[in-house]
Amino acid sequence: MTDHRADRPYNAGRPRRPGGPGQERDARSGRGPRSGRPPSDPARQAAYEAIAAVHRDDAYANLVLSEILRGMRLHGRDAAFATELTYGTLRALGTLDLVIAAAAGRDVARIDPPARDALRLGAYQLLYTRVPAHAAVNQTVDLVRSVAPGAAGFSNAVMREISEGGDLDAWLTKLAPAYEENPVANLAVLHNHPQWIIRAFSEALGGDLEDTARLLIEDNLPAAVHLCARPGRADAVELADEVGGVPGAFSPYAVYLSGGSPGELAAIADGRAHVQDEGSQLVAAALLAAPVTGQDTRWLDLCAGPGGKTGLLGAIAAGRGAEVTAVEVAEHRARLVEQATDGMPVTVLPMDGRSVGRDPDLPEESFDRVLVDAPCTGLGSLRRRPESRWRRQPADLPPLTKLQRELLVAALRAVRPGGVVAYVTCSPHMVETQVTVTEGARRSGVEVDFVDARPLLPPGMPHLGPGPTVQLWPHRHGTDAMFLAVLRRTT
Repeated sequence: MTDHRADRPYNAGRPRRPGGPGQERDARSGRGPRSGRPPSDPARQAAYEAIAAVHRDDAYANLVLSEILRGMRLHGRDAAFATELTYGTLRALGTLDLVIAAAAGRDVARIDPPARDALRLGAYQLLYTRVPAHAAVNQTVDLVRSVAPGAAGFSNAVMREISEGGDLDAWLTKLAPAYEENPVANLAVLHNHPQWIIRAFSEALGGDLEDTARLLIEDNLPAAVHLCARPGRADAVELADEVGGVPGAFSPYAVYLSGGSPGELAAIADGRAHVQDEGSQLVAAALLAAPVTGQDTRWLDLCAGPGGKTGLLGAIAAGRGAEVTAVEVAEHRARLVEQATDGMPVTVLPMDGRSVGRDPDLPEESFDRVLVDAPCTGLGSLRRRPESRWRRQPADLPPLTKLQRELLVAALRAVRPGGVVAYVTCSPHMVETQVTVTEGARRSGVEVDFVDARPLLPPGMPHLGPGPTVQLWPHRHGTDAMFLAVLRRTT
């Protein structure tokens, strides 16, 4: 294992201020480049390959990085450094590209992709970490020689220009528009978010740009790993002691981990717990806290994959004598749901949730509780998936919101009169939340009442708004930005 202590301290990846085809290694096998100079630093090479795979193959950073680290057999400080470089570079991509373009005298789109990703990685080290400038420059040029040899001299000049241009604050002062003239553009540069996402966040926060800035800062901080202690199988306090974590602030099932690899925990392997953001736990449990009239034994999860919420519903159903029908249209995700709910009273149906009333397994007016965890832009989990902020576009919204409305209409047909539906998205975008719920209820053809969701969450939760819907926030609740609306069918 390479020792990097000489050129980076343990917390080298911590930002100074919050917010503020090449010959790549095969991301699946971990094999190195077939030709060219070998890299001198495996951790930086691993980070480069993950970043390149995200941009080249539309890969998900968390998945591809795990494969790369295993393939390269990186552990401990090396793995931690590679992880910070990967996530930090992807998070700060917009601002890094502005800096690189200014230093290079050309738009980043005109830079060869392998060299471009290596420069992004190097610029991140220079501006956002305490890696010494000479180490960041030399290691970046060394990396470029291995993936794009013809661009080594150019990359050396760009890195030195960035280094000589000052620290992060100096570059932000140079590149960010004045807040008074264009506050959204200013926040975009300072806090590494596309402007359209900042506008969407601001709208959901009532136009408060100061509060929006606090959200952006929180979005740029690594999110803690949350576990869900499955009721009937584990107790959160006991699980916290077992894994060296602490019980969650709000969900009775939540445990916060300070670090480590949750996949290696015995409680995960034996089905006593699963990894799940506390906000997701809260909205799933809220569905089960809503009162219903009559029987309460048939529950439906209409968009179940990959199975985190279904696992919580199934564990609670086992203790209440209820059964869960879990619907998932993608077969590979349906298999994940089956694995997540092994031994629970859960039946998994690999079908489209919009087939309610057309499929005998999904008859109308047959379920007491229905969860619609609708596909969405995922803007509420940018802390965990930093590449999503640059991958998502406003053009993604129309097809998604159409699907969301159709799924909500199907859920309102599936629930019986007196039963309840919880509509959930991991996005605060108003079109995916308030607009979808209002339109879906209107188009359903059934009579519904909105249930005040606030009392369905644990007592003492702050900043839940005026109701009846609830929007959770990273900077207010420490959770993903989950939206919750609960509707009771009356006819």
